[in-house]
Amino acid sequence: MKLSVIIVNYNVKYFLQQCLQSVQKACKGLDTEVFVVDNNSKDGSVEMVQELFPEVKLIANKDNTGFSKANNQAMRISKGEYVLLLNPDTVVEEETFRKVCSFMDAHEDAGGLGVYMIDGKGNFLPESKRGLPTPAVAFYKIFGLSSLFPKSKVFGKYHLGYLDKNETHEIEVLSGAFMLMRKTALDKVGLLDEDYFMYGEDIDLSYRITKGGYKNYYFADTKIIHYKGESTKKSSVNYVIVFYKAMVIFAKKHFAPGGAALFSFLINMAIWLRAGLAITKRIVERIWLPLVDAVVIYLGMMAIKDYWSINVNVAHYPPFFMQVVVPIYIGIWIVSSYLNGGYDLPVRIPAMVRGLLSGTIVILVGYALLPEDLRFSRALILFGTAWASFSVAALRLLLHASGLRKYRLADAIKKRLMIVGDAEESKRILSMLMMGGNNNSFVGFVSDDNKSKDGSMQNFHLGDTSTFADLISVYEINEVIFCGKNLSSSAIIAMMGTIDSSNIEYKIAPPESLFIIGSNSINENGDFYFVDVANINNPVNKRNKRLFDIGMSLMLFVSSPIVIFIAKNKGGFIQNIFKVLFGAKSWVGKQSDEEKIFKGLKKGVLSPAMMIKTDSHDSTRERLNALYAKDFKVWNDFKLVLRNLKFLGE
Repeated sequence: MKLSVIIVNYNVKYFLQQCLQSVQKACKGLDTEVFVVDNNSKDGSVEMVQELFPEVKLIANKDNTGFSKANNQAMRISKGEYVLLLNPDTVVEEETFRKVCSFMDAHEDAGGLGVYMIDGKGNFLPESKRGLPTPAVAFYKIFGLSSLFPKSKVFGKYHLGYLDKNETHEIEVLSGAFMLMRKTALDKVGLLDEDYFMYGEDIDLSYRITKGGYKNYYFADTKIIHYKGESTKKSSVNYVIVFYKAMVIFAKKHFAPGGAALFSFLINMAIWLRAGLAITKRIVERIWLPLVDAVVIYLGMMAIKDYWSINVNVAHYPPFFMQVVVPIYIGIWIVSSYLNGGYDLPVRIPAMVRGLLSGTIVILVGYALLPEDLRFSRALILFGTAWASFSVAALRLLLHASGLRKYRLADAIKKRLMIVGDAEESKRILSMLMMGGNNNSFVGFVSDDNKSKDGSMQNFHLGDTSTFADLISVYEINEVIFCGKNLSSSAIIAMMGTIDSSNIEYKIAPPESLFIIGSNSINENGDFYFVDVANINNPVNKRNKRLFDIGMSLMLFVSSPIVIFIAKNKGGFIQNIFKVLFGAKSWVGKQSDEEKIFKGLKKGVLSPAMMIKTDSHDSTRERLNALYAKDFKVWNDFKLVLRNLKFLGE
């Protein structure tokens, strides 16, 4: 057998499906075996592989064993002359396997090989070729010198930036996302070191391959997409800690005691530095805009108070008013705006203003209940509301005008969408997007065959694939969906490489799928479009649903001496109150991990299917789930809970 492909998966079902579809095509004409080792995924990955890819050798672990152990499970029973470790969030070209095996055949000194990798936006990934992280190289990486001087032969050794990415080179370290190795080399140097749970194991094995007398190569004659960030979130604090601790393990294992001690010192310094920066950045990103709003509103309230007291109302306002009362007003406005989605991105000024008005109602209700000596002026509250609405709207317009993409107005970022694929598949994808509620502006489709069965797509044909780059420019396209049914992976990757623009988002629709996959950056979780894109999944409704769960849990706890006699499972009822209160469950939600309509939401004590009293078939339950999710209202949850009090212990 020529090649064994090993894919370790953990909760990335849709990326895995797309990856396996590309692997299927790449295996044609080559004697191969494909393993999927699943590390106890909860998203239906195992069932998907069993149903759609019965030829794959599936190893379903009952717990998350980590990257090294999972790969070793398959490597120990693999039969290929070459072994490929492949990430599930990748797409390979049809000729990738044939090309890399031919290169290894022609270079008997090659123990390992990596390839040219691009991210979901078509950008070259520098980790496609890496140098050994010696203490000096690690120092340059940690303190940013490698980023400042990427082409330097001194400072740029971590990613070997001085080597031409379009040429094949001998390198030191392979990427675990695509790591092709000669089986005889593995027999000599050993498999992945299982001391590494995740990260660092590829560096360790790459180093041992070279120590065993073999060479590692970066092969530039084939490309793969690596969405990088789907299996793990690279920007998280946890990633920083786990990755750099893996580097400490590597140093202690391979460097002399003095070098290992220096390396460990640098790495531990890096952990504190990077983790601290990551936490600080996250906090600053979340609070800077509310803080600016608060300061601007406060200054405006001060000016309004001074003007009002001097020119209209001769009453004196004590320091207590500006020191305590106004900050309370501002706090209520800010919290209300947050709950109404005023701080969600992209920016929505109406949501912010709606939040301020809601906060004003709360303030006025509270004002009416206060003692007379604490009622300073309703007029100041109303003028303050007007100033707050004007100032926050003006600030957001300024942020939008500044060109900061993160703070663009929602109404101004409607994407211009182009589909690349034949008329029939483009029509299917377009209808899928419309069913999902996607409101991007569809410009047209690009295909070498523009004929559709009913002619309905005829007027939307923009041109053939040879004019792809020109069409992007002419029609100012900023989102492209490739049809996997009509296009080879090679063609998709080639087209992604023709445009050098960070403003274009690429997505791929696998054949006969109900989902579309894309990734906007290496640090994001990737975009998904589903047929059942749900209103329940937007941030405001998620937040409102969580607030409802908390409020209902408290109400049920207070009334539990009565409700407990209604609930069938009394012990379960009390347990569910606390599970929902602390976020382990929701009162109404999904009943299994297979219900993709509730992606990201918790399992529910009750199901939307309980809206009807009779037993329902799977198709009926799916329709009820879709109806509930698309027309989500907190009121529906409230009614469902009240109607099913006896089942709250289930």
